[in-house]
Amino acid sequence: MAIIQFPKDFKWGAATASYQIEGATNEDGRGVSIWDTFSKTPGKVHNGDTGDVACDSYHRYEEDVKLIHDLGADVYRFSVAWPRIFPNGTGEVNQKGVDYYHKLVDSLLEKGIEPMCTLYHWDLPQALQDKGGWDNRETIEAFVQYADFMFKEFDGKIKKWITVNEPWCSSFLSNYIGEHAPGNQNLQLATDIAHHLLVAHGRAVKQFRDSNIEGEIGYAPNVTWFEPYSTKQQDIEACNRGNAWNLEWFFDPVFKGSYPSFMVDWFKEKGATPTILDGDLEIISQPIDFLGINYYTGNVGRYKENEGLFDLENIDMGYDKTDIDWFIYPEGFYKVLVKIKDLYGNVPIYITENGACYNEEPENGEVADHKRIDYLKTHLTALKRSMDSGVNVKGFLYWSLMDNFEWALGYSMRFGIVHVNYETLERTKKDSYHWFGETIQNGEFTL
Repeated sequence: MAIIQFPKDFKWGAATASYQIEGATNEDGRGVSIWDTFSKTPGKVHNGDTGDVACDSYHRYEEDVKLIHDLGADVYRFSVAWPRIFPNGTGEVNQKGVDYYHKLVDSLLEKGIEPMCTLYHWDLPQALQDKGGWDNRETIEAFVQYADFMFKEFDGKIKKWITVNEPWCSSFLSNYIGEHAPGNQNLQLATDIAHHLLVAHGRAVKQFRDSNIEGEIGYAPNVTWFEPYSTKQQDIEACNRGNAWNLEWFFDPVFKGSYPSFMVDWFKEKGATPTILDGDLEIISQPIDFLGINYYTGNVGRYKENEGLFDLENIDMGYDKTDIDWFIYPEGFYKVLVKIKDLYGNVPIYITENGACYNEEPENGEVADHKRIDYLKTHLTALKRSMDSGVNVKGFLYWSLMDNFEWALGYSMRFGIVHVNYETLERTKKDSYHWFGETIQNGEFTL
């Protein structure tokens, strides 16, 4: 029996996102977001589910903060609903929305929990989407105004800021694959939006520095790992492309000031080239204080002509899957973190999302989600392996604190360590909540 032990100063916590938990979409002056529109479009979201109520955390934030405190968390990562602050994306501030986040942050601070705030977790104001959304560079300007307001409003209260969450999802998943809002399917559009999201990130970082805001700022891309099926060069190159779609494409501009040439050439063959203006890459490559990493799954892949965008075939090796049908591949977690260190140096990293979807329901007031505990054990072990290999990981935030609106899959998939009954909104701590709390308290666990 091996003991996996973390440093004394390692930070532990949990994460959520505004549209997934808050509800109250039509209250207190909040504007419409692209997810309000998308979820009400027939056929876009499982079962016609919407975030109108979600977990009702807008009204129940005190109860949720108590759950975070009882867990023993050091940090709580949440996101701000942009249309709750600027209902039209720009212009007049909605004070009631600002007040809500002050109450949330004050409640966290009173209980000794550090707030980590994500500015953009996908709920773009619909008013900006109506003008072209992230394809329109005016949205970059609107984001900087929004970010600047938040920095100054919460200076001294919030000391860890994340500009954008998972830009791959906001660009390619949303505008090429079309699974997420606004649901476009255009590779050139998605490539331009990916670039504009990075410019917005860089502009926000520069604004943060210029305003002398207290604290640290970074961003939170999602990564995966494709392990080559064989040592054939074609297999290796196909997996490199699959990995780089999440990794190098969104990391190289920030850390190196350029896009990876092998990916630029590949996209060009597919008819897509990012529209880069003079000075963009200099803006994107503003130094950041930390890197957020979101990891859930990986797999073995091999070359297959015309298989998807990258001639990359997923191979089912028989690995277990979570209930969302994602392979469980902790080895990929270790490998992608080591690769990040090798490519970009000793940047401080917070695992801003990692977790598993299992749909167990309560029985006699308990939720026996032992598979989620097993997932956590293997992935925390992989994380510690990376740390022992020199990766500068500062903390781990589980996704998610509680079951919530899982985007296009509605309420059909549960990632939480707290069960939510979507009819009564009752919260029930799962076995994984208790296990994770013990791990936080002890700073270690036994395999």
